[in-house]
Amino acid sequence: MASLLSSVRVGLRAGFSAQSRTFVSAAAQPATWTHNSLRTGVVARKKGMTAVWDEWGVRIPVTVLQIEQNQVIQVITEETHGYTALQIGSTDRSEKNVSKPVLGHFEKAGVAPKRRVVEFRVTPDAVLPVGTELVASHFVPGQFVDCSAPTMGKGFQGAMKRHGFGGQPASHGTSVTHRSLGSTGQRKDPGKVFKGKKMAGRMGGEQATVQSLKVMKVDKALNLIYVKGCVPGVDDQFIKVRDATLDVDQGDKIAPKDVLPLPFPTADPEAVKAMPRELVAKTGGADPYVMKE
Repeated sequence: MASLLSSVRVGLRAGFSAQSRTFVSAAAQPATWTHNSLRTGVVARKKGMTAVWDEWGVRIPVTVLQIEQNQVIQVITEETHGYTALQIGSTDRSEKNVSKPVLGHFEKAGVAPKRRVVEFRVTPDAVLPVGTELVASHFVPGQFVDCSAPTMGKGFQGAMKRHGFGGQPASHGTSVTHRSLGSTGQRKDPGKVFKGKKMAGRMGGEQATVQSLKVMKVDKALNLIYVKGCVPGVDDQFIKVRDATLDVDQGDKIAPKDVLPLPFPTADPEAVKAMPRELVAKTGGADPYVMKE
């Protein structure tokens, strides 16, 4: 375990050094990451949940996300639309399943048709050329990300499951109304049910975001990122993943100070080739199994 951790730390130093965390474009000079920079996100596919263990043997539940054929399709600038953003496409699809107007949009960018297209706001210094491929090494083990996707659909559900109501008394005096939501209105005045009343109805299938999930591991060979905790959506769902925006326990928005700077605007392909296949986040701290005196 000690030799494995030492090799990982060597890979982190070699693969994510400040000199190699820039995307070198033939048309532009390498950009420098700052705390005001806003990088693009990616569109990943949720592959399920598993677990990893840190150096102390503590089990950490993680969600596995795979980045499939992410490419920049369009660059949106202040001059054309009034804001700066990148249009990212994920997962190639057959041309015969794409309408001609949409197919022309992909042909103009010189990329294969994609199953899912998402737009990410970026700062002007984080703009990438059209056709640039985004891989799992766009993220660094130890940083934090926000994951957005529609939640699992539950269909038509009652008030107890949908809103967490306690239900009626489970006694002999209650007759066939144990899971009833109870009264929904008043008497003759006003004689109606107010809008927004919590009642039975369709549950799930709504856009949700889980914020500040820690990236525990990155697998460059399979383009996998392992994030700590759960992510909304069913397996194989498209998930929008981007740098965290909320403050975290470490006192920084995106990552602890020992992880910064991030690959900017994205990982250098030559630096990715020199990295080990898997990079694991450092957990640090004291042995949790040692009793304190």
